[in-house]
Amino acid sequence: MPNRLAHETSPYLLQHADNPVDWWPWSPEAFEEARRRQVPVLLSVGYASCHWCHVMAHESFEDQDTADDMNAHFVSVKVDREERPDVDAVYMEAVQAATGQGGWPMTVFLTPDAEPFYFGTYYPPAPRHGMPSFRQVLQGVHQAWDERRDEVGEVAGKITRDLAERVISYGDDRVPGEQELAQALLGLTREYDPQRGGFGGAPKFPPSMVIEFLLRHHARTGAEGALQMASDTCERMARGGIYDQLGGGFARYSVDRDWVVPHFEKMLYDNALLCRAYAHLWRATGSELARRVALETADFMVRELRTPEGGFASALDADSDDGSGRHVEGAYYVWTPAQLREVLGEADAELAARYFGVTEEGTFEEGASVLQLPQRDEVFDAGRIDGIRERLLAARASRPAPGRDDKVVAAWNGLAVAALAETGAYFDRPDLTEAAVAAGDLLVRLHLDEQARVARTSKDGHVGANAGVLEDYADVAEGFLALAAVTGEGVWLEFSGLLVDHILSRFADEASGALYDTASDAERLIRRPQDPTDNAAPSGWTAAAGALLSYAAHTGSEPHRVAAERALGVVKALGPRVPRFIGWGLAVAEALLDGPREIAVVGPALDDPATAVLHRTALLGAAPGAVVAVGTPESDEFPLLAGRPLVGGEPAAYVCRDFTCDAPTTDPDRLRSALGG
Repeated sequence: MPNRLAHETSPYLLQHADNPVDWWPWSPEAFEEARRRQVPVLLSVGYASCHWCHVMAHESFEDQDTADDMNAHFVSVKVDREERPDVDAVYMEAVQAATGQGGWPMTVFLTPDAEPFYFGTYYPPAPRHGMPSFRQVLQGVHQAWDERRDEVGEVAGKITRDLAERVISYGDDRVPGEQELAQALLGLTREYDPQRGGFGGAPKFPPSMVIEFLLRHHARTGAEGALQMASDTCERMARGGIYDQLGGGFARYSVDRDWVVPHFEKMLYDNALLCRAYAHLWRATGSELARRVALETADFMVRELRTPEGGFASALDADSDDGSGRHVEGAYYVWTPAQLREVLGEADAELAARYFGVTEEGTFEEGASVLQLPQRDEVFDAGRIDGIRERLLAARASRPAPGRDDKVVAAWNGLAVAALAETGAYFDRPDLTEAAVAAGDLLVRLHLDEQARVARTSKDGHVGANAGVLEDYADVAEGFLALAAVTGEGVWLEFSGLLVDHILSRFADEASGALYDTASDAERLIRRPQDPTDNAAPSGWTAAAGALLSYAAHTGSEPHRVAAERALGVVKALGPRVPRFIGWGLAVAEALLDGPREIAVVGPALDDPATAVLHRTALLGAAPGAVVAVGTPESDEFPLLAGRPLVGGEPAAYVCRDFTCDAPTTDPDRLRSALGG
């Protein structure tokens, strides 16, 4: 019989609706029930495409004896971290403080007042590798609660007080300058892996936000080392197994230093950020590889993640049926030499094995290989390789596909909108720009209410109950600003203005300018989460700084620019110390140091060919964080167009920065050189 999760919209929660565990969703009623029964709350946090979440669910939550223990002694609460990033952040901070590490599934035991007292992540069904079994943990916590409840309460109270007293090293109210950005670049150089690209050791995550900083730093200063690190990292990732060599798109991370074996789940946010990063790398270098990867990743998102309503689904699972009924990680993506021969025949299979690095020993598990593009001296017939790729892709399509998490997350859709809008504009792919507009329309229609407050998620056209957090407001504003620049439709600038105004009024600390992850009127947790560092996507804090800065550049609004500058104080503090984890903040700081530049393109009509050339030239300018407005001289859709006439009856571009404007130009080459192109 289904439990309470059967009424939820989250695909992750619905995966647990038939468990024998008497799950509750996160709600006041769950904690009331714990108070009534005088038992602890068992909080389990994960997400739909999380491999070890599936493993623990199968081993423990589907087991009747384990469920009986949970139901007898706890109120069990299941949370989708992607729906409630605030709940996840607060308790993950506690887990990391207590254990020195974190991850999902996250398992936390709470008092009925939501105060944590015992922590962990995955627990096996039987003791192994020095870890207790999950049932041993349940019995131990139950015994401590029954026999030493006062002591447990004291521990919980102390942990909660310690969390509440943690203060972010905010830095000061000065913005990061040349010195801090140079120190950040030096720090990245020290952690760079020159043999393999990327930063640090295994596991290796795609450093999307750091790549944006490196590209912007190169554009502003000409630093060749910054461009080299960005370019080499992008090439190594694109040649590795982390990139889907048949269908495009990136997996979550690589378990090894060489980008060979990925953790196979594919997340919307990774692909949106990387699509944009490769498009920007092409803009900076003209690299054919960067162009191909940007377009293939964009096509992957539209083909495999787009929902019938026009938004983008959150993720594809790592696991799928291997054809024998077993759910196995990577089964959809890996190949053995025998499987190549079955699809391609002997000769083409031998060629494909050389080209994609498929070996008899395998690079993954059970003799299977992840497809990659090893560096080789051999020259391959491009037409023959294209044919092989098409046949392998068609054969793969007949395999059981990984599951899809269909919920639409506002923040990640904002990132996708920005990536698709720009990629469509750069490569003359209006279909991609149209997909970005459709997703933007869905966000406005479904995720924004009458006061432009953002709902975090929707699914199947129904909006979820959870309030948007800072990253939702910031990333959706970023997407809308990209749409404004690409389409020339000022309504997107207006919508972004409504969102950044919410950031000022509901997420900012008036005294310090610091930003919180949740709104002032959001549900009160044991701590108001606040994290300026990047994780898998830009932090809400630095994404908000970027959106505020761009909006100020468009409108001349001093309050928005001041708020952006105050928010960047944290980059001054953290950039030189931990540059890998505040890459987006460093990228925004580059935009601030460059102006950012404001470009107004005026013409008799948007479809006028000469206007279109100037507009495209403006979009392709590499100046960090430059904003672009396009329209007719009579247009009132963009403040930047006010008082900008045609020049001698010809379309013209106006470039301004730091309250100073160049003479207008009708010449695309002069505009290109003015923008560092």
